[in-house]
Amino acid sequence: MFEKLSDRLERSFKLLKGQGRITEINVAETLKDVRRALIDADVNYKVAKTFTDTVKQKALGQNVINAIKPGELMVKIVHDELASLMGGEPVPLKLSGKPSIILMSGLQGSGKTTFTGKLAKKLKEEKRMRPLLVAGDVYRPAAIDQLKVLAESIGVDVYTEDGVKDPVGIAKRGVDYARNHAYDLVIIDTAGRLAVDEQMMDEIEAIKNAVNPGEILFVVDAMTGQDAVNTAKTFNERLDFDGVVLTKLDGDTRGGAALSIRSVVEKPIKFVGTGERLDGIDVFYPARMADRILGMGDIVSLVEKAQQQYDEKEAEELAKKLRKNQFTFNDFLKQINQIKKMGNLKDLAAMIPGVGKAIKDVDIDNDAFKGIEAIIMSMTPYEREHPEVIRGTRVQRIAKGSGSAVQDVNRLLKQFDQIRKMMHQVSTMGSNPAAMMRNMRQAKAMQRRK
Repeated sequence: MFEKLSDRLERSFKLLKGQGRITEINVAETLKDVRRALIDADVNYKVAKTFTDTVKQKALGQNVINAIKPGELMVKIVHDELASLMGGEPVPLKLSGKPSIILMSGLQGSGKTTFTGKLAKKLKEEKRMRPLLVAGDVYRPAAIDQLKVLAESIGVDVYTEDGVKDPVGIAKRGVDYARNHAYDLVIIDTAGRLAVDEQMMDEIEAIKNAVNPGEILFVVDAMTGQDAVNTAKTFNERLDFDGVVLTKLDGDTRGGAALSIRSVVEKPIKFVGTGERLDGIDVFYPARMADRILGMGDIVSLVEKAQQQYDEKEAEELAKKLRKNQFTFNDFLKQINQIKKMGNLKDLAAMIPGVGKAIKDVDIDNDAFKGIEAIIMSMTPYEREHPEVIRGTRVQRIAKGSGSAVQDVNRLLKQFDQIRKMMHQVSTMGSNPAAMMRNMRQAKAMQRRK
């Protein structure tokens, strides 16, 4: 997402930086180009115009023209205004009541059911909540089955009523069931339609009145652009929802909905959905999204993803092994699995400042580790713990067992030896994985305070 917009904005700022002398005319021309870039990205015209007018006013007020580095100051002003446009600060869920009730709303195909599963997984793992999913979509074929499959995969329960076509009653009885069986969270999946219609709006409004949810989320497909904003307005007029969920941000979308929806509807974006995986859900941080739009990466989110896979006890054990130079292929395999759990490799790499643009045309296969894993798994348990014994006929046997060439096995052994030496050197300099993670947390906290 935002790839084309990022490129256009970069070109706009180059126009400003390339000028021998910065003038009010230069600034106006640059912002005119920025406005065109925003409109091309499907940002609402009024939002784009108000945005560039505000940036111009602030740029001239901060005397960009006479600044030592006018281009950099201009980028900072645009960054801050982009963050402000998208809400400024993240807005948390309102989890109140026993049980807490979250009502999902949106059009058919927006990703409500999938997001219901993602949110349940996130709250179960991070807040230690016990969720009950309520299957309120009684119209779409296989919607209830889809919710059951999702629930089973994350280990949560689903309330259903086979053959009943009364979504309001199902929602109410589902909440009563949760209350009587010690669930502390209820997430109600509702039916959508291919377009907004009165029957759908009446129905979901009736569900809202029946269960009195603490949080109503409007789920919208970011790829629908300005249609997403218009639909959000209609839903908000009837439901007065609490927040927006933008799904499919990993798709080929121009990103206009993310930049327009907060201003037009005056409701915060609370979550974004990325990818099909059930861990493809992120809290929406406006400043971090502004970083990504301007090609600055998102190192804080990368640290948080690493922390989710981080186990302090395991890290201390690994630190001891590194200091003794006892890092093995079994340890290496564990590190690979932790990286894979963090998500899409290209998305992770793009969070590193300066890397996103460099790899935008590079195809990074998410199965990139398969060949390495096959080679390691073809080793005997003793070989994985004692890599130094692998040579000669052992290399040939491992190559044959993994379907690799002898050169591939030798290359991995050489790379592993280099990694082992490097990690040993780092550990003996007084650093270790646990300390590194603590330092990363401190750095993240400092960035937030700024």
